[in-house]
Amino acid sequence: MKRNYFRMFVVSLFALSFGVAAQGREPDRIFVNVPYDFVVSGKTLPAGAYNVTRVSDRDLRLLAISSVETGSTVLTLSSQVTDTSRNQPKISLQRSGDQRFLSKIQTADHVFTIPVSTSAIAEAAAKADRDSYLTGTTESRKR
Repeated sequence: MKRNYFRMFVVSLFALSFGVAAQGREPDRIFVNVPYDFVVSGKTLPAGAYNVTRVSDRDLRLLAISSVETGSTVLTLSSQVTDTSRNQPKISLQRSGDQRFLSKIQTADHVFTIPVSTSAIAEAAAKADRDSYLTGTTESRKR
């Protein structure tokens, strides 16, 4: 009798571990190296390596963007999630002035559209216009 319980335990343990291994692939996770600063959810993140993961299996829209160097994490909520048929993980950045805004994340399974505030884009463009204005003054060196 004890032998049968032991066998059932071993078989159950094997079946459980096999089931976990089958689901071991973490969906909607990518690693990206961004060569310049960018803005997401109102926060400016420095250039560097980032892990992008889905936070929950229940809510597809909530994503975490974690810096590999600093370990800091920004949570963002996508406005739209669609399935993808292409396995081409990438991110898309929308440029305004000298700032770049994260606008889309594509993983192997889904495409996440990140809302970018039109007022933030307009503000970045206005700042770029102000910064590019030349006053006409020059600096001369003493010899």
